Amino acid sequence: MQAVWKGTVVAESEETVMVEGNHYFPPDAIKSEFFQESSEHSVCPWKGTASYYDIVVNGDVNRGGAWYYPSTSHTAKRIEGYVAFWRGVRVSP
Repeated sequence: MQAVWKGTVVAESEETVMVEGNHYFPPDAIKSEFFQESSEHSVCPWKGTASYYDIVVNGDVNRGGAWYYPSTSHTAKRIEGYVAFWRGVRVSP
């Protein structure tokens, strides 16, 4: 699977985890040069508190375009630290 934004591959992995229709990429699958920590957070009742990354490609910023759970509930441990995408990021094989 690849995550692409603005024509640039920002993450790539053959071992994503699918949860609620989203592909979660292992932390080592993201290309860190395109990611900046965001102050954005949200809470999922069964996964825990999500943190976000801004994605930056050629000076364009996708605020909160990726999210991850640094620490999950017991039921979501398989995606702890894994990264998922939205806000215009295309995920496809």
